[in-house]
Amino acid sequence: MKKYLITGLLIWIPLVITLWVLKLVVDVLDQTLLLLPPEFRTENWLGLHVPGMGAVMTLVIVFLTGLFATNLLGARLVQLWHVVLHRIPVVNSIYSSVKQISDTLFSSSGQAFRKALLVQWPREGMWTIAFLTGVPGGDVVNHLKGDYVSVYVPTTPNPTGGYFVVVARKDVIELDMSVDEALKYIISMGVVPPGASKGGN
Repeated sequence: MKKYLITGLLIWIPLVITLWVLKLVVDVLDQTLLLLPPEFRTENWLGLHVPGMGAVMTLVIVFLTGLFATNLLGARLVQLWHVVLHRIPVVNSIYSSVKQISDTLFSSSGQAFRKALLVQWPREGMWTIAFLTGVPGGDVVNHLKGDYVSVYVPTTPNPTGGYFVVVARKDVIELDMSVDEALKYIISMGVVPPGASKGGN
């Protein structure tokens, strides 16, 4: 009986958690419907709320924005928008910081989170997985002797929280695994090793 119970849990737990996360994402994206005038919402012309319409609208808006920004006129308007935001006090500092981070993370030419590393953390002799984010800059470079890299050490099981550290390049080991594999390994707390899902197929 215990065997059947565990087997059932192994089937249902991943499915329930997956559906719960998807519902959470869809519910959050559905909030974008509140930006529409009441007469354009599904409650008025269908008589009921259609779950997921906000998610679809968000994807369409993001796609159309990217399509518009890639043409000549769109690129000039985006550039003008950046100039305007850069001239507004307070908004300038927030917008500039967020844009720099997003450009680094999502740009195809960026190197952030492109390599999984093995580093000694939180002390010598203990190892964990980290991600290469670049090289030190600014005045930090003036106080370091030798070749150093900037790395992000994520926490488990929530990798969105973590630590930014500067480590000597000689003290890091580049891993032969993708960032996705490393993230799965971290989120699972080491239970799901890289390549485990491939081997089970």
